[in-house]
Amino acid sequence: MKNLLFLFSFWIFLSLHALAQSSLRLAQPAQRVRPFITDDARVVGRRLWQLESWYRQDEGGLEQWFLFAYGPTRWLELTFGGVTGAERLPTTNEFGLGIPLLQAKFLFKEYLPNELPGVGFVIGSFLPSGTGPLKPEGYGAFSYLAVTQSLGKNDDLLLHLNLGVSYIDAPRPDKRQFTWGLGAQLRMIDGFHFVGEFFSGDPYVPGSGLSYQIGFRHFFSDDFQIDGTFGKGIGGESPLPPWFSAGVRLVFHTFE
Repeated sequence: MKNLLFLFSFWIFLSLHALAQSSLRLAQPAQRVRPFITDDARVVGRRLWQLESWYRQDEGGLEQWFLFAYGPTRWLELTFGGVTGAERLPTTNEFGLGIPLLQAKFLFKEYLPNELPGVGFVIGSFLPSGTGPLKPEGYGAFSYLAVTQSLGKNDDLLLHLNLGVSYIDAPRPDKRQFTWGLGAQLRMIDGFHFVGEFFSGDPYVPGSGLSYQIGFRHFFSDDFQIDGTFGKGIGGESPLPPWFSAGVRLVFHTFE
């Protein structure tokens, strides 16, 4: 079943790729795409729709995330999402679903090349609904500040800083956790970028400790980009096992 889910996810990616090819524009740096944890100070844009989806796998199982976002204004982005996947057990795989994740992102100041940093703020929640191992233990909430500094006339180097806190109403010692992330995106050639980050705590997944993640990001256009990453936990009571992931972001102009 794991192989079938991977093949299905890959088929979705290829289909989205073909759809996006019909509207490509010159590649320019755009906003953060999961699976990277560190967010940037930017929103999708007024009356634009966005789909982010990423596949993540480690020794314990696999996950497929989906986030749908809409920009009612130039400074606000509203997101709805969830996750499906499987946990690897000794004799079988247990499938699960976690939904919904709700999030609002406010942009206070947009970042521009070689100017003062951009600033945004995110607040969100997830509910204890779903099935199997991906159902949250309890009601959760998170918030964080996102700061982005752009260097170079074409956003050649982007530096991102996140500071926040998360909470989950569950019978566990670490109900409240401070979260932070420090990430960088460096243009290599055309739309291809190197991306790396250190982070402690994932607002979407309570309990994760200090980890790093490196990989690439390629911008086919402002409306279509992909990521590939490798990461590993390096601190905390239960460091995350090594993982790899792949993500895609699409923006739609249907209601402009």
